[in-house]
Amino acid sequence: MRDSRVLVIGGTSGFGLRIAELALEAGARVTAIGRSAAHIEEAESRLRQQDENGDDPRYEVACCDVTDTDTFDECIGARAPFDHVVSMMGGAMGGGFLSNTDEAIRSAVDGKYLMALRIARIVLPRIADGGSLTLTAGSGGRPYNASGAVLGNQAIATLTQGLAIESAPRVRVNAVAPWWTPTGLWRDVPADQLHRQSEQMAAANPLKRLGTVDEVARTYLFLMSNGFINGQTIHVDGGISAL
Repeated sequence: MRDSRVLVIGGTSGFGLRIAELALEAGARVTAIGRSAAHIEEAESRLRQQDENGDDPRYEVACCDVTDTDTFDECIGARAPFDHVVSMMGGAMGGGFLSNTDEAIRSAVDGKYLMALRIARIVLPRIADGGSLTLTAGSGGRPYNASGAVLGNQAIATLTQGLAIESAPRVRVNAVAPWWTPTGLWRDVPADQLHRQSEQMAAANPLKRLGTVDEVARTYLFLMSNGFINGQTIHVDGGISAL
């Protein structure tokens, strides 16, 4: 990982920021991009504290709207090439097929699958030979209670396999599918409600606990560093997907 150029899309909060920190700790040169001014400020502060390179920082935090294809293309083009790219873009949606509208399900699928495909089209040509792209799916939902999200996650697994073969041998493509983990994504949920939900989720897991941000984030670094893993979706879910 030392001196590798790592781009983390959605790298200014939650899992993405922790991935950026761990990559920087491993000696990589890190670019973290996001949209929220508050998140960008926090990421800048945390990465600055960790960077030991003084006058020649090994990180950059940039504001970039991934949902605007032209803007994203320009943002990436100005900073490429990269050795490893991580995309944290995705989404969540509850409810079954009958209880949701066509538009809600379509939006959930598009937010996962089509967003990942658009990102891949832009970043893959800008990844150096021997590099990797790691996408983000999800784990634990069921068709009857997370219909659109489940479809989106299955589509990302299929997309990952297709991109892996299309991009080989030059670039590897994998995905990580985390289970429910308390991160900043849930910042607007009242503390007592979040606590109850955490307890319920932990009780439902075979390991009887929740995963940690570090346990998820380190999986992305593992996929960057292991050069013989390709086309795989790694579930970091305590075994919930086996139920």
